[in-house]
Amino acid sequence: MKKIVLLASVVLLTTSCVSRRLYNELNEKNKDCANRLELLSEENEQNKAAMLNLSGKNKMLENDLTKAIQERNKWNSDYNAMSKNFEDLEKNSDAAIKAEIERLNKLKFELDAKSKRVSELESRLDEQDKNLKRLKDALSKALFEFEGKGLTVQQKDGKVYVSMENKLLFSSGSWTVSPEGRNAVQQLGSVLAQNPDIAILIEGHTDNDKVVGTLGGGITNNWDLSTKRATAIVNILEANPLIDKSNLTAAGRSEFAPIASNATTDGKAKNRRIEVILTPKLDVISKMINEI
Repeated sequence: MKKIVLLASVVLLTTSCVSRRLYNELNEKNKDCANRLELLSEENEQNKAAMLNLSGKNKMLENDLTKAIQERNKWNSDYNAMSKNFEDLEKNSDAAIKAEIERLNKLKFELDAKSKRVSELESRLDEQDKNLKRLKDALSKALFEFEGKGLTVQQKDGKVYVSMENKLLFSSGSWTVSPEGRNAVQQLGSVLAQNPDIAILIEGHTDNDKVVGTLGGGITNNWDLSTKRATAIVNILEANPLIDKSNLTAAGRSEFAPIASNATTDGKAKNRRIEVILTPKLDVISKMINEI
């Protein structure tokens, strides 16, 4: 019986020791698990926060990506539009350049033609000026004996002027040409007969003295007197059969184109005159000018 009790006691004691140790071990493991669970919970919270942060960043990146895609698409659209515009512009530019080249070539052709006509006109004007000088020299030579007797010959403004004072041509108040005056006009006519391309204008001029009484055929004013004197010179010139009568023109200027003062006797004498104005016919030159 003792042996049985002793055995039972030993078994009970042994069992009690084992259970406490196991309990202690399990308790320690439980604490470790609790600590680990707490750590895991904290890590989980941290991971959640990180996930939320990453989710926000991801959303921002998605928005940025969307904007980038939109901008890329806009750039592509703009680029395509610009490329098309450039192609159109290039085509139009080629056409515009071609048209401009054609226009410039046309202008150059016209300019060359005008330059040629200008050169021809300058040449003709130069030749005309030389012809006038030859005419002036020929008249000066033919009328040399009358220079100093109220006759002058000069070239100016593209014309030749032969001026004859009335003391060489007419008596006071008369339009009958004196013998010496007739000789001078005939010498003038012999030179003009050799220049058929010259227009001949004969102008009669008076001083400002009024016509008093009746003169010859009833002249009443200076208009009549200046015109009759111009006509008297024309009559002498047209008697030369070599002078083209269509080149002759007679005009009376009365007292209204003086070359000196009518306040002096010498001035009045200068104003009483016949002006023979010799002008090259300008039909060809006028046509050339109009063509420029």
